[in-house]
Amino acid sequence: MNQTSRQLFLATIVYTLCAATVAAQTNPHFTFAAGKYQLTLQGASHFAALPLKCMQREFPYKTGVAFPDSTLAVKPKNYHPAFYGCFDWHSSVHGHWMLVRLLKLFPSMPEAGEIRQKLEENLSAENIRAEMKIFATKDNKSFERTYGWAWLLQLENELMKWDDPFARQLRDNVAPLAQQLSAMFIEYLPKMQYPVRMGEHSNLAFGLRLALDYAEQAKDEALKKSITETALRFYKKDINYPITWEPGGNDFLSPALEEADLMWRIMPDTAYHNWLRKFLPAIARKDFDLTPGQVKDRSDGKLVHLDGLNLSRAWDLYGIARHFPANRAQLYKVANRHLTEALPNVASGEYMGDHWLASFAVYALTMQ
Repeated sequence: MNQTSRQLFLATIVYTLCAATVAAQTNPHFTFAAGKYQLTLQGASHFAALPLKCMQREFPYKTGVAFPDSTLAVKPKNYHPAFYGCFDWHSSVHGHWMLVRLLKLFPSMPEAGEIRQKLEENLSAENIRAEMKIFATKDNKSFERTYGWAWLLQLENELMKWDDPFARQLRDNVAPLAQQLSAMFIEYLPKMQYPVRMGEHSNLAFGLRLALDYAEQAKDEALKKSITETALRFYKKDINYPITWEPGGNDFLSPALEEADLMWRIMPDTAYHNWLRKFLPAIARKDFDLTPGQVKDRSDGKLVHLDGLNLSRAWDLYGIARHFPANRAQLYKVANRHLTEALPNVASGEYMGDHWLASFAVYALTMQ
């Protein structure tokens, strides 16, 4: 790097840090400390408003089930009594996860009573039993695989980690569905001949990462073993990933970073450091950078995915940085740049983003 390039690079870093600091100082929804964005109580209320608004809203709705006959030709609430809101099944599930997460972190938030009421109504034992029926049908064995499965397991994981009578009741209600999906993961993963590397719902690395959290918390050793074996089988020998090809136009996940954020959970530290340098050589460079995704139309359900990409890149980079100290500061800076771009757009007023982006924001701000 010549002197001019070095000066330009340093100026960019200073600008990014200043922008993050100013954004945090002028926005009550988050603060900036220890090199990262962090959620505030006001931010928790701001984000909670989005799933609260849609978790019991039936339409618009995008169903993903296969209809073997006319019995499912009814309103989605009839066959998804727990997760019928927020446009589609998986968005409803991670909206429920987000509310559990926020209620646990901010028990005094003004919306606490409404959150408890709606969670109790939706996550009843009866509703969960009805949800299980879809996954038990031959024509819907692949329904929400693996993205929705993983978010349901993450919801149960969050409930299991919360020492609260209310949470324990919801945990017990959701447990049968979580166990059903765990068994489906275990059945499915050995059949896969190739990983799914795309930047949307079927990205395998992301599904494995969320499912592994559940497996460890639930002491589900069979699921943990299946996930570990699958991750090593598909990703251990990966080298020279072309991250400059990302993002795709509809991505809300980074295939490269999701894989890298999964593998520190799978490999010992030294092995992970060596693997990461071979998999993403650029990530060890002091000038490593990624340009945040740009959204031209937030009313378009596919184009708005790129707001989610900026959030998911941030959580990946936070996680990778914690386990790759050789370039931690730079990875934090790139993550924060993505959050600076994304956070103002989480509640844009366009339902195509508003029904799901808050969950990604809360994950990025509180889970890494």
